[in-house]
Formats: sequence, C-alpha cells, structure tokens
Amino acid sequence: MIRIYTQIEQGKAWIAKYGGCLPVFACVLGFTETALIPGISAAGRTPADRKYTACADAEFLYYGAEYQPQYPLPPLTAGASPVLISRAVVEGLKIPVRLFNGGLPLFPAVPAIDLGGAPARCLSTGKAMELATVKHLLEQGLIWGDRLAAEAPQSYVILSECVVGGTTTALAVLTALGIDATGKVNSSHPICNHQQKWQVVQSGLQHIPDDANPLQIVAAVGDPMQVVLAGMAIAASRRCGVILAGGTQMLAVYALTTAISQAHNLFWQPAQVIVGTTRWVAEDPTGKTVDLALSLDKSRKHPGIVPPLISTQLSFANSRYPQLQAYEQGFVKEGVGAGAACIAAYLYQNWQQSQLLAAIEDQLQRLNKEC
Repeated sequence: MIRIYTQIEQGKAWIAKYGGCLPVFACVLGFTETALIPGISAAGRTPADRKYTACADAEFLYYGAEYQPQYPLPPLTAGASPVLISRAVVEGLKIPVRLFNGGLPLFPAVPAIDLGGAPARCLSTGKAMELATVKHLLEQGLIWGDRLAAEAPQSYVILSECVVGGTTTALAVLTALGIDATGKVNSSHPICNHQQKWQVVQSGLQHIPDDANPLQIVAAVGDPMQVVLAGMAIAASRRCGVILAGGTQMLAVYALTTAISQAHNLFWQPAQVIVGTTRWVAEDPTGKTVDLALSLDKSRKHPGIVPPLISTQLSFANSRYPQLQAYEQGFVKEGVGAGAACIAAYLYQNWQQSQLLAAIEDQLQRLNKEC
C-alpha cells in the first residue's frame, strides 16, 4: 500500500520504527494572493471560490460530513476535495487533529490556533510578506513543533497544509534557494501549467538579491505556511518522527528546513523526517516529483539533503464516484495531508486499498446526503 521512491533504506527504517503508532495530525492553513491569478489553481473553480478553500477544508477535516459548515467545500473544476481522504482516516482511526491559522483573509470557523501571521501578497510583487512576520512565524513553528512532539511521544506528527496556489510559491522558494525546480512541480490541473507558474515566479525572483537568506526569500516570494512548517519540522524532529504531508509544497518546506537550520544554526534530525504524498503526485507524468526530491542536494546556495519520498498507492480507478475517478485523470492529486493520512492508516491499522476506498466513499456519500 506504500512505495518508497528515494532514500529507500532510510525510508524503510522510518516505517519500521513508527509502524503501529498513532500520530497527531496538524494542518497549517494559509493564503497567498497568488491563488487569485486566473487559472493558476484548480482548487476552487473561480478566484473568489479559492479565497474560501482553506476555511472549507478545515471545517470538513475537523467536523466531518454531517456538520452544517459556515464555508461549504467549494466547487472544483473536476473531482472532490482531498480533505475527504484525510477526514476518512482521522475519523476512522480517531487521530487527534490540530489546526493552525498561519495567515488567512478570513478567520476559519473551527478551533484553530492563530499564529499571528497574515495572508501573503502575490509572489510576483517580490514582497509577499513582511520579514518581521516571517521571523515571527518561524518562532511560532518552533514553539508548536515542540508542543506537537510532546503529544506524540514514541510516535510521529503529520505536518500538513492547505494553501491554494502553494505549488507556485513552492517553485519560487525552491528556485530562490538555488534548486533546479523548473518543470518539476505539480499542480491541481491534469496537465501542469508550468509555463504560467514560471512566468509568475520569474516576476518575483527579479526582486530578490543573490545574497538573500532563507527568511528573506520566504518574505519575498513565499507563503505563511512554509516557514511555520519548517519551524515545526525542525523542533518536532528532535523528539519524534515527522511526515511532511504533501508533494511539491513539502519538498519546498524540506529544502527550506535544511536552509533555515544551516543559516540559523538550529539543530534538527533529518533522519526523523520523511515526505509523504499520493501516487497521483509521485507518479504525475506532467510533473517530476521524484526528480525534484533528488535535486534537493544539488542547491547552488544551500547544500541540502534528499529526503525519503513515500507515497500511498491508493487508487480510485474502481470507485463508483466520478468525482473520485477524476483523480486518475490527474485532477486534484493531493492536499490537506491526504497522502500522509493514508500512509498513517496503513502503518497504524494496516488499512489496505479496499478499506481506504470504502471509508472515503462513505464520506462522499454522507456529504452528498447533506447537500
């Protein structure tokens, strides 16, 4: 049910260590005005819909299908929100969920810890966030990473995100860190809009001086989630295991974690950290996720480390719902820790394809009843 693509021995050791453990599931919500660029993302049919995506996903993740949400799940171009996958697992396995507001334009209607961040401006401005905000969010990430680890002794934390437009900010941060990421990132579109992303990123990168440090890079072209999760990964890795839950965005967080730890002399344990995603991301023919993971130690500026990249082999090919079958056509792919949740279900209770599919379809059936 899972496959390891890079650093296979390290990945196997991590899985052996944390098999049978109940994790804590953390999700950092954030927003970048990059998401409002027409066509940049399929996580919400219109730019207006995309303003609400993180709030809607957070409510569904926390409360489930029967709850009447303040922010209903937005209509997508095709497919269904990946939060259905994450909710199926956290509900089925009773995994504790912790939500964090890293910087949203609207306050989510869930018990979320407000980290005192702010939504990011479009990365094309080269002035996405104030440097003081980025430093503050790093501090918050370090504090909460330590607290989350204390909730998961002898276990691991799943560090997930919900940031629409986040693969574009990921491309910007990776490139600014000196990593060749062009043409390698993913998107929620069936065919990745590499050209559009790269044009936006180039606009932002021209504002960054060559000697910019990692926090200055995030302030210029990043989003609020990235630096929070980097801080959380650094602090949590000292005390427990960590799954960075996602594809392109988490490879950017991993690269940022490495760069920040070097620049600020912060101790962390890379052997405790894996990147966990879905097969649709890891094997996306229009992206190059495995290549991107292997590029992380080839940075021109910050000598990095290649993380173990692991995916769930979950398939929706035999689903009775066309919204789920859309994943097999390349829509949606990942988000809100969906891939890592499935990896956790396998590690904790040995859930196989049939159990996962039944639990996810049950979520969709209940959601359709409520609508």
